[in-house]
Amino acid sequence: MNKGKLYIISAPSGAGKTSLVKRLVADLDQLTVSVSHTTRKMRVGETHGKDYFFSTVDDFKKMIAKNAFLEHAKVFDNYYGTAQQSVEYYLDNGIDVILEIDWQGAQQVRKMLPDCLSIFILPPSIEVLQQRLENRGQDSKEIIDRRMQDAVQEMSHCDEFNYLIVNDNFDQALAELRGVVVSHRLEIQRQLKQLAPLLERLIKSEG
Repeated sequence: MNKGKLYIISAPSGAGKTSLVKRLVADLDQLTVSVSHTTRKMRVGETHGKDYFFSTVDDFKKMIAKNAFLEHAKVFDNYYGTAQQSVEYYLDNGIDVILEIDWQGAQQVRKMLPDCLSIFILPPSIEVLQQRLENRGQDSKEIIDRRMQDAVQEMSHCDEFNYLIVNDNFDQALAELRGVVVSHRLEIQRQLKQLAPLLERLIKSEG
């Protein structure tokens, strides 16, 4: 069995990352999204353990002290982190894992797991990004303004990633994202291991 692959997917808020990832996971087998820990309050419609593991600040800091996170950061006055144990469990069982994290988290994960692949999702324009944030209808003008400021900083780090995808047309962006994952699954070393029984039969039949 091949070990799973770790994918980091980052984007400024409003670029459509979450929608793309949900569709990707629905379309491909052996692929899951790591559920992050956070200290922010649960929103209407969210479920503990599915959307996030909602934690107190004290419990989160205890996990930091135990080095339990692959990465963690403070974003918009709340802590977010990826538990190392759960990610390694999936990878060891041959399941590819997606981390939806920001550029700071991506830098931390690369240091610990340099074999990971990272993908950055860009909006087609700054105007479209702001419109998407406004159309959500869940944030105040002050929060949207702050997200827009942070988006510029986030996008300035896009050159640190392995792949860049522009989410202008959703279906095209999804196809490109799927292509990254599928192409890796077809790499020779992975396929030699996965297809060992078939290759043995083919080579024997040739002889």
